[in-house]
Amino acid sequence: MSEDSPHSSNGSANKSLIDKFVQLFTGEPQNKEELVEVLNDAEDRELIKPETKLMIEGVLEVSDMRVRDIMIPRSQMITLDINTPLNELLPVIIDSGHSRFPVINEDIDHIEGILLAKDLLAYGFEQQAPLTSLQEVIRQAIIVPESKRVEPLLKEFRSQRYHMAIVVDEYGGVSGVVTIEDILELIVGEIEDETDDEIEEDIKYLAGNVYQVKALTELDDFMEYFNCQLDEGDSDTIGGVVLHTFGHMPRKGEEVTINKFEYKVTSADSRRLQTLQVTVPKNHKVNGKPTE
Repeated sequence: MSEDSPHSSNGSANKSLIDKFVQLFTGEPQNKEELVEVLNDAEDRELIKPETKLMIEGVLEVSDMRVRDIMIPRSQMITLDINTPLNELLPVIIDSGHSRFPVINEDIDHIEGILLAKDLLAYGFEQQAPLTSLQEVIRQAIIVPESKRVEPLLKEFRSQRYHMAIVVDEYGGVSGVVTIEDILELIVGEIEDETDDEIEEDIKYLAGNVYQVKALTELDDFMEYFNCQLDEGDSDTIGGVVLHTFGHMPRKGEEVTINKFEYKVTSADSRRLQTLQVTVPKNHKVNGKPTE
């Protein structure tokens, strides 16, 4: 039978019709919007935690981004001039708390390489001959265009084992810098280390019966402090409970009531809650003391 026979055409049409029916009844997502709906449904049915859903959404968000969307712009870059004496650079290195620095030659559009602060340790303990120039210890700078997609860049960071790249525009000028931490924070949230500002207390009294609470406060600690009981479900933090109650990612200013406690979102981004304002019922004992 020839490929152009009517039977062949009917077969193709029937197969296409069958494929549509299969898609209709299997309910498999056909695009990103449908995939997000599946994730929302999975969260509603408590198949995944809210935090897990946010992480998956972070991965989806990263897949659409380009380096220009997440880079640190050149105006905020901390650079070291290769012609500056090392003793003058050390205060900059120490005060910044960073571990990697672009090394420039006179201006930011002339990148000589990348300095890893740890490479200076051997010289500090006199294990090597005195260092006379940064040129002796800097490493090759990786250059990426603004238009590069973030997802393949993350793969390159991992496979080639470098953590920083210099971003350039279409004319070759330096636009900024991007690190592996910048990408990971889009997925898992802000990564704080020893050099970040000291973390404030999780629960802070404001006035009357109003408190400020970090969304990542452990649920057990929250219930003990406020002398209350909440349906834990799969949530480990008070932010997870509030997020599950909202059923969507709330914006700053949105409010919800749970067991007579009022929760107002005071800080949030597109993927996670950060701080909450909690108003407890009057005369309810908090941390052993009745509220006003």
